[in-house]
Amino acid sequence: MSVDVAQAPPSLLVCERSSFVEQNNRVGSHVEQLHFNYKVSLLLPECSSAPSHLDSVLKGFSSFYLIRKLPIYELLNKDFLETAVYHGSVYGLSYKTRVDEDTCVALMPNGRLCLSLDKYSFQLLGFEGTRSRFRPKDRHIVSVDLTNNSMAPGGRGYLRLLTGLMSRLPLSMDFLLSHHPGGGASLQPLLSRYDWSEHRPEMINQVLPHLSCPSDPKSCDAQSFLEWLGAVDADIGSENSSSSFLSSFVCPELKTVLSRALRVSICGLLLPPDVHRLIQEVRRYLEQTRLETWASLTVHGFADSPVSWRDNEHGHLRGGENFYTLLMFQDHAYHLYLATGAHDTCPP
Repeated sequence: MSVDVAQAPPSLLVCERSSFVEQNNRVGSHVEQLHFNYKVSLLLPECSSAPSHLDSVLKGFSSFYLIRKLPIYELLNKDFLETAVYHGSVYGLSYKTRVDEDTCVALMPNGRLCLSLDKYSFQLLGFEGTRSRFRPKDRHIVSVDLTNNSMAPGGRGYLRLLTGLMSRLPLSMDFLLSHHPGGGASLQPLLSRYDWSEHRPEMINQVLPHLSCPSDPKSCDAQSFLEWLGAVDADIGSENSSSSFLSSFVCPELKTVLSRALRVSICGLLLPPDVHRLIQEVRRYLEQTRLETWASLTVHGFADSPVSWRDNEHGHLRGGENFYTLLMFQDHAYHLYLATGAHDTCPP
């Protein structure tokens, strides 16, 4: 089978350079707008172990819950709405569903419920929606604000959606759920009715000896830096010859060799408030270290989440990419790279 590479739609990359001391810097806004994150990767040059204050934040990411075969109409339960959703910061995402083939559901911290449905399921549900931007012929998006007066329990819109999910389209699926800062207390009534398990994000530390890296990341080309950083995160060597068939990744010129670097990865349902707290602690680390150094933080969104930034529809296409990399320096300057695949709107 031949593939016309020239016809392949391009991915999207937005670059922003500013300083944390600028009042109008948008780092916090970008962090909050990518709701569903499954992996955070941190790289600290010339470091073999994280200082205690940074280590405590890395280990302090919020726990999350996996509920087996949760009926989606339970997300409209009056008590759940009043104790959790209306107070904000509930994060919920269908687990192991494929956004290009299956029904996918997301409950966002702003109280918005999003269902990505195939055409047949959409017709069964009988609720207002819009055609998918990326697959308009066979996919529809239903997005409702559960905090809006029109969706108040007992109202016409509420009853119509509830009836659809209970009788016409009784969806049931494994579901990831977390609440910040309330934790499990506000979710307990819902959890108690189903089979559930609590999980902590998984953290892995690795010291990388003799790592080739760009000698001046601040002036490095964005695409080249991200390719190098991705190779480091994936344990792909970048010291390759031109005849190598295994990897064509190379370290950008000009380059230097670090005696060591610390790579930390955290995986799970990772909440934006925890990511924001980690960014603040990395800045504190950079201020306290005696070396003239930098740090990078990459946050990966779930490939099969039905939404990406700003509640916009997320499509999969090939890899489902939606991530950002924050490159931080000692002088409070930062480079922010936001990237998605071709089946996404441009990052904010």
